Amino acid sequence: MFAKAFRVKSNTAIKGSDRRRLRADVAAAFPGLGTDQVSVLVPGKEELNTVKLYAHRGDAVTVYVSGGNPILFELEKNLYPTVYTLWSYPDLLPTFTTWPLVLKKLVGGADLMLPGLVVPPAGLPQVQKGDLCAITLVGNRAPVAVGTAAMSTAEMLTSGLKGRGFSMLHTYQDHLWRSGDKSSLPSIAPLALDPPDLEKEESIMADPAMQEDLRCLTLEGEDENGEAQQQMCGRKSLSEASEDSNSRGLNPDPTDSRTLQEQMDELLQRCFLHALKCQVKKADLPLLTSTFLGNHMFSCCPKGRQLDIKKSSYRKLSKFLQQMQQEQIVQVEELSKGVESIVAVDWKHPRITSFVIPEPSPTSQTIQEGSREQPYHPPDIKSLYCVPANMTLLFQESGHKKGSILEGGEVRTIIINYAKKNDLVDANNKNLVKLDPILCDCILEKNEQHTVMKLPWDSLLTRCFEKLQPAYQVSFPGQEPIVKKGKICPIDISLAQRASNKKVTVVRNLEPYGLDPCSVASILQQRCQASTTVTPAPGAKDSLQVQIQGNQVHHLSRLLLEEYRLPRKYIQGLEKAPKPAKKK
Repeated sequence: MFAKAFRVKSNTAIKGSDRRRLRADVAAAFPGLGTDQVSVLVPGKEELNTVKLYAHRGDAVTVYVSGGNPILFELEKNLYPTVYTLWSYPDLLPTFTTWPLVLKKLVGGADLMLPGLVVPPAGLPQVQKGDLCAITLVGNRAPVAVGTAAMSTAEMLTSGLKGRGFSMLHTYQDHLWRSGDKSSLPSIAPLALDPPDLEKEESIMADPAMQEDLRCLTLEGEDENGEAQQQMCGRKSLSEASEDSNSRGLNPDPTDSRTLQEQMDELLQRCFLHALKCQVKKADLPLLTSTFLGNHMFSCCPKGRQLDIKKSSYRKLSKFLQQMQQEQIVQVEELSKGVESIVAVDWKHPRITSFVIPEPSPTSQTIQEGSREQPYHPPDIKSLYCVPANMTLLFQESGHKKGSILEGGEVRTIIINYAKKNDLVDANNKNLVKLDPILCDCILEKNEQHTVMKLPWDSLLTRCFEKLQPAYQVSFPGQEPIVKKGKICPIDISLAQRASNKKVTVVRNLEPYGLDPCSVASILQQRCQASTTVTPAPGAKDSLQVQIQGNQVHHLSRLLLEEYRLPRKYIQGLEKAPKPAKKK
């Protein structure tokens, strides 16, 4: 859109009311941004201008400029971030990766074609047609382009990654970027890029033959006169070039004398059987074959190895599943045009029953941090009570003072001993306790102090617990217990709306339970095959929240309840899981 110079119609300072309205629009369009981040992006006092312009194709665009840089632009009542904004918030949008040599084509006005995508080990982010996406380069999380998806992720995989993938709206080095301070592309390290993968990408980019192949990517762009043209090349495609590079020794097991293709065939069979035996249940059927590959087979791949069907003798997942169907292990049907699903599995098949699960199992309760795996054990959470200032006299006889932390059993013992020691138990009715001045001041309301003289034991103890300040203790295996005042916040799962009326799942308060938000986001990204982001939780200091595209509450429920074995009472929002469709 901004590949060529645009014409500015007006440039005015934004009013206070319009500034507040813009801040509300940004918060609604990008729920992943916290309140503080929105305030920084749309400042309250700094200079903020509205620039109305016409792109070279005649589109009317409104651009918001802060600090000399365009931060947002509005087209047909939709807000879009510029690359300047995305460099500060690189995880704001679902992100797809391409090669550095493709950037020149994008800057020239080309749309990104699917052969130019780099598919990460965790799979592509889950998006729908029309969703706003960011484009990055290999080895750098700093976005270089903003565009809309021309098809959903499922359609991309079904097409074999062929055709137009994204319609570009704005890129680094285009005329909108030039209207700012022309900052160079920053370097932001990838979140989940393993060192072996980084070395692989560096070796690929250093290969002159590979660079030549990249120049021949299928891209649709514009020539200098603005006429659409198809950039075709008779050389190898990106995937073929990658296969050639890998066949030269990037991925095979050095201790295995078999060929790379034989090793990949064995790995494919292993991941297939492992996924069916450990992860797929009858309730999951029918299951999209792309979901089966991304959510289940990839997660069953042994540590240090990477499943790539293109390096196997089958070349395509559909051909491999056809072979498995011939062996009567699974039944695959095309439930909708061009989309295949697994509709039945013979779990009693000898190949499944005889398969031995390797150790350690990917379904074990682990949290991956970098290249290490640390077992997760749910904490032991105990409710405690803190002595407030107005109840000090009641507890000082037992040696406790203001701020002392007590367990429930200790509180009961102290109250009972106090009543007996001071001869407060009613001689005529042992179930009643006479209230002395100290008990009256501690547990009675002002309007009760002259009317209530006795209380039953259960009422007395209940009132004491209500007057004490809450506290809690969290104990992890092998660690010193952590004691804090107040009530422990439950893990909060909520749904929010984002641009194009799409839902996102937001998870907060993971840290008190010993869960690393970044690790949880990485696990959910693989299992849900959806884009995940980790951002500061609004209104909570030193706390992060995880945002997953779509309604993923059922995945969270399985992870938190079944694998991490956290008590349900410490999780709120599980009822928001999507309800199963009614059978016709």
